[in-house]
Amino acid sequence: MRVRLLFAEAFRSIAANVSTTVASTLSVLIGMFLVGVFIGLGTWLVSWSDDKKRELAVHVYLKDEATPKQINAVRIALESDPRIKEGGIEFVSKEKALAIMRKKAPELTANLASNPLPASFDVVPVRGEDTEEIALAIQAQNLPAVDQVRHGKEVSKRILAIARAIQVVFLIVVVVLLAASTILISNTIRLSIFARRREIEVMKLVGATNWFVRGPFMLEGLLTGLAGSLAAVFLLFLGRSIAIPRVLGNIQDDPDVRALAFGYTAAILVLIGLAIGALGSGLTIRRFLRV
Repeated sequence: MRVRLLFAEAFRSIAANVSTTVASTLSVLIGMFLVGVFIGLGTWLVSWSDDKKRELAVHVYLKDEATPKQINAVRIALESDPRIKEGGIEFVSKEKALAIMRKKAPELTANLASNPLPASFDVVPVRGEDTEEIALAIQAQNLPAVDQVRHGKEVSKRILAIARAIQVVFLIVVVVLLAASTILISNTIRLSIFARRREIEVMKLVGATNWFVRGPFMLEGLLTGLAGSLAAVFLLFLGRSIAIPRVLGNIQDDPDVRALAFGYTAAILVLIGLAIGALGSGLTIRRFLRV
């Protein structure tokens, strides 16, 4: 009986305040749509930056006169470093290095009388941030077989800086959009509650409990948040089906780079819409319960 009364009061309030209800729903729709866009774009960019960090590697070039024993000592030293990814050490012989170069730049290797390229170890770190430290650690050991160590210092720093910037901007934008959505729905629901302030005061004076008064408004906020977030999910689905393939079809060529699955994004948006709807109405009505 109480549940039926709760829903009846909530729907009566929605029907009596269509303009504010529509405003609340549109506020949630706009906020959740923008949050959904930034979740998709932000997670794709984070995935891209993580993929670029995985491409960072340390190249340990060996001397031509190095003996097999000395080369094996370099391998052992590399394998003992916990910052290097398991299975992330690859020995590239002089012959393999020349074959790779011939594929990349055949015009430079067409008339070579001998093989000028050194053998090397290509080392992949567990974390891209450890690339420089691994290179410095190898250099510090002064191994007899090691000629030079390169890790693309400037490129590494640039990629890591871009990755950090993407993560920070993504976090800030999502927080700002969530805060803005909560404020928007709080303001619009405040208008609905303010229009019925006398009714609330009368209910309180005849003995209605705080939760009896608050319940319909919180349910109204939940329904408004649900409607707005579902509408945002629908618009995002259309955009995902129509616009995204045309955009990513021109720029994405790596299957490892992808945004958060749409199902998870939709669930997140619905939960956030419900939360800010209930929170916005619940916090707003508190001032009107002090009679």
